[in-house]
Amino acid sequence: AEPTGATKFTWCLRLLFLLLFLVREIKAAPAALSLSYNFSITSQPRPGPSWCEIQGQVNGNKFLSYACGSKEIKPVGSLGMKLKDTAFWGTQREPLKDLEEELRKKLLDIKTEIFTKSDSLTLQGRLMCERGANGHTRGSWRFAFNEQFTCLFDPENRKWTVVPPGGQWFKGTLDNDGELTKLLIGTANGDCKSWLQHVWERWDETQETTDRDIHPSMANVPGRIMATEMVFLLFPFLRIIVFSMPPGV
Repeated sequence: AEPTGATKFTWCLRLLFLLLFLVREIKAAPAALSLSYNFSITSQPRPGPSWCEIQGQVNGNKFLSYACGSKEIKPVGSLGMKLKDTAFWGTQREPLKDLEEELRKKLLDIKTEIFTKSDSLTLQGRLMCERGANGHTRGSWRFAFNEQFTCLFDPENRKWTVVPPGGQWFKGTLDNDGELTKLLIGTANGDCKSWLQHVWERWDETQETTDRDIHPSMANVPGRIMATEMVFLLFPFLRIIVFSMPPGV
């Protein structure tokens, strides 16, 4: 028997709900995701401890601030408040503290070797782990001294890429420190990737409160743009398909 209008409408609703579910899944998890921690450590020309700060970002959106003095991590913005309630939040503190302390020691060693007491030296470091559209995750380190980019470190193959002038010397200084190298590798290949996985798994939970804070760099992430509009564009075609179903289907 030929399906009635009510039956066709029911099929149409089922297809619409299926489409809404698929679009929600597409929108929830971006095609690519990055998690980064930006370190800035400055040796002061006057007596006293070095000053430093660490900022955490997800796809360029700030979510964390680490105060080196208090050794505490604080949430930033609605994204930070949402991630603060997840299990991984507290696990960031010790690795960030260890990195801050080791990098500060290295900075003071470098300053003692090549700079006079009146000079101030700033070390910028960036730990980043990225998940591509294919699901592969990789970590990396980037270093700069006095805002001059000097070297990159690939923790997977322990390869350094230097930028002259001065990059080779700084690379050698960092690379010759076995404990620091071990820490850089372990944090990039272990902690950072684990944290990124936690963010990835809870990405859909964070979007409800962070859509208004989306960084411009997120605007082009596949799956985010016009997801709802896609449903309304495809719905008329679903109706055509359903209402043109032959009898007995």
